[in-house]
Amino acid sequence: MKEADAGRESRTNPLAKHYSRFRVAERLLLTGHSHQAWPDAGFEGQIEAWSDAAELVDDKWERAFAKADRVRQGYAGLLGAATDEIALGTSTFELVTRFLSALPLAERPRFVSTDGEFHTLRRLLDRLAETGALEIVKIAAEPVETLAERLAAAIDDRTTAALLSSVLYVSSRIVPDLRVVAEACGRAGAELLLDAYHQVNVVPLSLERDGLAEAFVVGGGYKYCQLGEGNCFLRVPPGREAMRPVLTGWYSEHATLSAVKRDAVAYGDGPLRWAGSTYDPTSHYRAARVFDFFEAERLTPERLRQVSQHQVGLLAGSFDALDLDPRVIARPRDVPLEGLGGFLSLRSPRAGEISARLKVRGVSTDFRGTALRLGPAPYLADAQLTDAIGILGEVVKNV
Repeated sequence: MKEADAGRESRTNPLAKHYSRFRVAERLLLTGHSHQAWPDAGFEGQIEAWSDAAELVDDKWERAFAKADRVRQGYAGLLGAATDEIALGTSTFELVTRFLSALPLAERPRFVSTDGEFHTLRRLLDRLAETGALEIVKIAAEPVETLAERLAAAIDDRTTAALLSSVLYVSSRIVPDLRVVAEACGRAGAELLLDAYHQVNVVPLSLERDGLAEAFVVGGGYKYCQLGEGNCFLRVPPGREAMRPVLTGWYSEHATLSAVKRDAVAYGDGPLRWAGSTYDPTSHYRAARVFDFFEAERLTPERLRQVSQHQVGLLAGSFDALDLDPRVIARPRDVPLEGLGGFLSLRSPRAGEISARLKVRGVSTDFRGTALRLGPAPYLADAQLTDAIGILGEVVKNV
């Protein structure tokens, strides 16, 4: 009996005990790039939100705003930014549209982006292009090694903003030399909006070190931060106090609501300039607890990067050892491990079918076109990862 218990223990990551409600030790969840499990501390936050609402009713907002401040502090620490540079929203789409609504589009009607962006940017830019009022320039995301240089070359004095990801959501490739894009934007008087959703809390990011001190940064907690839905941020660089986003709500003038007469639409200071309106604060209660949990467990971006690189490397090595038919499924061999974000992307013309068959076998993955995405997480054990790759090998041989 003791030997059996010891065997089970060796196949369980010590962190897994903090994720008991998601049963991470019992499941092969390789969707960490999309939705990581929430630690039990997040459930405690959900209960706290309900309890405060029941006890305080409409007087709960002082406590809710304190939770929002904790979330801003958490994100600021991950970016190397000041807390008052962080605006919050329920989704990146909400925050991106606020950003776009603050730009001088009549004078500078040109955007520069890539063809490798997540659907938030991809769909919005495509729809803006359909209006005919704006020029949308899309640069090929591959080869990623020259992407920053090619983006920089496309930025001119008609460009209002460059919008791009720091880690590509299909391939997991880290885009190098982003300071080149930031410098080009600076010379042209354009803004840079960086989608860092696939970087935050899995690939360390320092705005100062990476030459991105003047960049807007958008991201959220649904993936590597384990915060769940409703927890997204927009980092606003200093010196943008004159910007007047159109798509804001009454929370932006919360401090001046008692004014009898207004000569112009008022805006709050700092993050309130970009605020919306009444929202469900439960997400911030949950996120505040999770940020505290990460701090208590010393799960810093640097440590999480070490864990992620080990796990992605283990997945890649185990996949290579299968020696599968590359016409069915293959891994790009020319990409160094350190050039990848938090997941492994495999190429297959039957990615969707393979993902569906893996799910039947108890392995959760996802796919985007011909890319099968395998996303580990810090609470998974090595044995779970090798088990999942073993099942992948059996599935591929039978498709």
